Amino acid sequence: MTFVLTLSCDNKPGPGTNSSTSINLSENTADTLQIKQLVRQTLIWADSKNSIDLLPVFTDDKDSVYVGLDLNKHKQNLIKLKESNFFSAEFIDNYNKIILKLDNGLRTNKYEPWLVGELPTFGFANDASPWCNCQDNNDWNTVEIRTISLSQDRGEFDWYWGNLNQETHQSWRDFSYRFGVSKEDGKWKISEMEGFKLEGI
Repeated sequence: MTFVLTLSCDNKPGPGTNSSTSINLSENTADTLQIKQLVRQTLIWADSKNSIDLLPVFTDDKDSVYVGLDLNKHKQNLIKLKESNFFSAEFIDNYNKIILKLDNGLRTNKYEPWLVGELPTFGFANDASPWCNCQDNNDWNTVEIRTISLSQDRGEFDWYWGNLNQETHQSWRDFSYRFGVSKEDGKWKISEMEGFKLEGI
């Protein structure tokens, strides 16, 4: 089988900066197993009909150009993110800021006109899915994680495709995606994802 991946060019450390003393944990502790399950469930949810419309746009009177984002639908998106129980308040707040900034940019002509049926004229959710920075995916249940740092209440990880055979294209072997987690009310939640960056929008 042939797949096409859009890989992130940003390999710099990003989400999940530790706010407390790091502790040494192996890849098979209860925490890392919970975090691996969390990211798998998040990606399955994001790829399902229960997910959100990342860009709830509306058009001009001629239905030819996107002129803004539907902030009523956006409020519903924020509720769905919270109710999924996968995302921290930090992640939800960051997504909210992304959408409000994009909406303002569309309304003030910061971006080139975004024609209906075309890709967005800004970087977010343009061509590749921000959930994975990819266009195609393997089985989400094959996702594995690599610990970058982990403390009692915050962590930074890469996820990558596991269970690949020798015939799998090298791009799938090389792929990784940075994400961060934080603990809220005793539960690990996604706090940052590299496809959801406010900077540069």
